[in-house]
Amino acid sequence: MIITMHNEKIDDICNKIKNLQQVLKYEKKNIFNNMENIKNNKKKKKIINSYDNNKQIKILKEIKNTQKIINDVREMIKLSLELNDNSIFIDLKKEINNIENKINNIKIQNIFKKKNDICNCYLDIQSGSGGIDAQDWSQMLLKMYLKWLCKKGFKTKIIHELYGDIAGIKSATIHVIGKYAFGWLRTETGIHRLIRKSPFDSGSRRHTSFSSAFVYPEINNDINIKIKTSDLRIDVYRSSGAGGQHVNRTESAVRITHLPTSIVTQCQNERSQHKNKEQALKQMKLKLYNLEIKKKQNEKKMIENTKSSIGWGHHIRSYILDNSRIKDNRTGIEVRNIDSVLNGNLDIFIETSLKQGL
Repeated sequence: MIITMHNEKIDDICNKIKNLQQVLKYEKKNIFNNMENIKNNKKKKKIINSYDNNKQIKILKEIKNTQKIINDVREMIKLSLELNDNSIFIDLKKEINNIENKINNIKIQNIFKKKNDICNCYLDIQSGSGGIDAQDWSQMLLKMYLKWLCKKGFKTKIIHELYGDIAGIKSATIHVIGKYAFGWLRTETGIHRLIRKSPFDSGSRRHTSFSSAFVYPEINNDINIKIKTSDLRIDVYRSSGAGGQHVNRTESAVRITHLPTSIVTQCQNERSQHKNKEQALKQMKLKLYNLEIKKKQNEKKMIENTKSSIGWGHHIRSYILDNSRIKDNRTGIEVRNIDSVLNGNLDIFIETSLKQGL
């Protein structure tokens, strides 16, 4: 029974490796085998430099080393059978778990190829059309992402939260800290649509409301973005919490508006106005950097598709509570367990979108 379980797990790992090899076109690109007969070091170096990138070479090397370890494990299984020594299986179990962890790490390296994937990031949630329902929906999204981030082991800090007049939030910003934070979250940028019988409607009628999520990386301070002081409007106000609690007596919260683009950043989590201003300026710089990147991307998209536009009609995911269904419009993934998703189980959506290269 134990032997069968070990063999099945090894077979599963081998299938994962096979899939990775297909993605990386391993059979065609395995330069290590091709280089074995090359004696000229300069020629070897030239081949390596001309290859896609050193990161991919590292992945291929790890796959090759993992295959060798798997062969050793299979030999150990045979040996334990011959010697009738079950104690060997204890070490084998540890080794198989190590192999599985290595494969998962290789998969992550292969998925997160983009320049800023490894960075910390910020997640902005903004209430859209739908009034009180949209504000309530925004708060539900905030809780959902915080739960998912906790499950993934990321550190989070809410640096801005603007509460709704009656319920929910109008907007919020989370600072997400951890390796590949932006890589994991970047495909969540877009419009999230909620359809449900409104708890704020006395007639319990069905309402549709929208909230947007916007993810941008935390880049090093060497971003070449110049901000003119004359282009900024800086407002200070008193920080506020839910139900009027935790109200500061001084105007320490800061809101910065970039007048040419109407981009707004806010920070209120620090007691010091200076620190809040510093954080808000940092966010502004990052948002303007991201805007420049998106401008270049949009220029290409406009050429390819002049009909494309950004609006509430272009939602990435629908959460239909009455029908117990969540559908991702980009990947086609549908989930029936709404409570599970709202409790932070987003992996099926995020991993699928990453694998599809969205």
